[in-house]
Amino acid sequence: MNDIIAYFSTIPSSHRSLILVGGITIFWLIENTFPLFQMQYRKWHHAGINFFLTLTTIIVNFVLAFILIKTASWTTENHFGILQWLPEIPIWLYTIIGLLLLDLIGAYLAHLVQHKIKFLWRFHLIHHTDTWIDTTTANRHHPGESIIRFLFTTAGVLIVGSPMWMVFLYQSLSVVASQFNHANISLPTKLDIFLSYFIVSPNMHKVHHHYVLPYTDSNYGNIFSVWDRLFGTFTTLPKEKLIYGVDTHMAPEEHNKLKNLLQIPFQKSRSIKNS
Repeated sequence: MNDIIAYFSTIPSSHRSLILVGGITIFWLIENTFPLFQMQYRKWHHAGINFFLTLTTIIVNFVLAFILIKTASWTTENHFGILQWLPEIPIWLYTIIGLLLLDLIGAYLAHLVQHKIKFLWRFHLIHHTDTWIDTTTANRHHPGESIIRFLFTTAGVLIVGSPMWMVFLYQSLSVVASQFNHANISLPTKLDIFLSYFIVSPNMHKVHHHYVLPYTDSNYGNIFSVWDRLFGTFTTLPKEKLIYGVDTHMAPEEHNKLKNLLQIPFQKSRSIKNS
């Protein structure tokens, strides 16, 4: 455990980039070999759009990273936050608690709020417009949403009181988990169900990408599935019934053109639930 802490305390930016690129590459190869669905689409064109939006996410996080670093340093220096107030416990338990709480605030809560608040939904909608869910969809976020998610992550760091090594560990796990549960991979049904009791499995998250309510408003988790089960937002749907996308933006010129995707938050809302 000490080796993990030491590594993530000084993890180079190149290693963090390698985790991102390596994850996409590995899951890209797996989904091409063992696909959940045989989707007829221009995979490289689709990936190009999602890679561009991934790049904007990287830029946003890079520009704002100093805020996250300052926040983590302040919490540890001033003994502020849930982790700082805990009695002395084993480091492995300390780490699990911290990761769970960061996932609750930085992922689950951020995701839930974006679905419930009209203005925030306009930005998150871009992620849901994808009608060909694969591992590249994981970071298909409008730059505006990237800022929103960053603010929730920073709030999570402040409330949880997590040191910077834990933030880097959480972000690395979050990237890989998102690539995994978005990947168009076919796992044995029993294995997927088993995994879904602990982490967000591919089939579990795919339900969230079904094109109509109430499925769109379920399974908000990213790393851990406990929060959906605890707060009653967990649901299931047979994979044979899945239709990806969002019912208000099913036309290719709406969901498969980068220029329109960037403009969606500023267009007149057509979503019934957000009207």
